[in-house]
Amino acid sequence: MRDRRDSVGKTGGEASRLREALRAARVEAADRTGVVVDLRDAEVARLEILNDALDPVFADIPGHIDLFDRAISQGDTPRLWVDVVAHVAMGRDKRTYRFVQDTRFGRVVIAESHDVPVMVDAVTQYVARRMVERERALANFAALPAMTPRPGRRHAGWWSFALGFLAGAAALFGAALVAALRSL
Repeated sequence: MRDRRDSVGKTGGEASRLREALRAARVEAADRTGVVVDLRDAEVARLEILNDALDPVFADIPGHIDLFDRAISQGDTPRLWVDVVAHVAMGRDKRTYRFVQDTRFGRVVIAESHDVPVMVDAVTQYVARRMVERERALANFAALPAMTPRPGRRHAGWWSFALGFLAGAAALFGAALVAALRSL
């Protein structure tokens, strides 16, 4: 009987040590979480500094050009979005700006620097290139011949549909006839 009480006593002592260890681990995890939140806040603050420095660049973009949608997203990795495919994020050291573009071949680093003016120049060049690409695309689109319907060919689609329907019905009838003859 005495052995059982000793083991219960030891279990109770071990449980209190475990409770203390759990409490210490929770405090440590809370401290780490606080550090992570502080780092994320620092990243967002640096991205806001860059965003403010980009205000004059985006103020010069004509109002009818809607290619760019600048915003800071505050997810797991805060990002300053320039448009749908390009954004600035902080590097691993949380001090380096990384300007990247998503392409169909993967993510491409356009610029990387600690300095805000260098990043402003990189974003300005990117915006200028995108605006030139837009102008070229619109010029090529305007040069295409206008698509006008040919006169007299209005009902050509109907005849194609009717012919296809009849061919499908004949094929279905033929398949049913072959199946019926095989079962005899």
